[in-house]
Amino acid sequence: MNAPGLVALASALDAVAEVAVVAPERERSAVGHAVTVTEPLRAWRSRWPDGREVFVVDGTPADCVKIGVKALLERRPDAVVSGINLGGNAGVNVIYSGTVSAATEATILGIPAAAISLDTFTEPDFGPAARVAAWVVAKVLENGLPAGVLLNVNVPARAAEEIAGVRITRQSRAVLEDRYEERHDPRGRRYFWLAAERMSAPDPRDDDDITALREGYVSITPIHYDLTDEAARGHVALWLEESIF
Repeated sequence: MNAPGLVALASALDAVAEVAVVAPERERSAVGHAVTVTEPLRAWRSRWPDGREVFVVDGTPADCVKIGVKALLERRPDAVVSGINLGGNAGVNVIYSGTVSAATEATILGIPAAAISLDTFTEPDFGPAARVAAWVVAKVLENGLPAGVLLNVNVPARAAEEIAGVRITRQSRAVLEDRYEERHDPRGRRYFWLAAERMSAPDPRDDDDITALREGYVSITPIHYDLTDEAARGHVALWLEESIF
């Protein structure tokens, strides 16, 4: 509800827009595009220490966007910005990301959207990422986005003066290298804890998101929720040459 990245994002956006905050009550990492359908969804007003009034939702990031647009906000927002996420959301990781899914839900609803992530998990300085977010939002409000497209923005963990620039990138095929740590509870029962490590890319390219981050650039990747692989449609169509029945 009041994660440091979210607070920094809202403060930065105050300079370019009227800001309304709808946030999950607790961390919702790696929930993807889950939405609440089998139990009631609760939402209430709260205040941050700085006095800002916010909506808190006991659901997922996608829930927050859906209920915010459909029930909580007085008017439809001109844009939706999700973040600032602690940790990068590049490569295949966008599939799991609640931060990216919130922006995706806004796009499904026809609202221009961006997801902002800071590529670190330790000693984060959200200032540079917040400045990038404000710039991105100003450009989106000025120019719009193509239908069905959102911006996945990743900011390297560097001081502002050390960021090399901005690149418009493609999503890499980098995946987290997962491992499960085996542990035991006080009663001796075995359990496992997922501990993802560095990302590896099978075919790194000069214009992908991971490469940009590693070289100190802000990565902006236009992505969409249409998962159709046009090339594969022709491949699978060959199966129809044989009768099913």
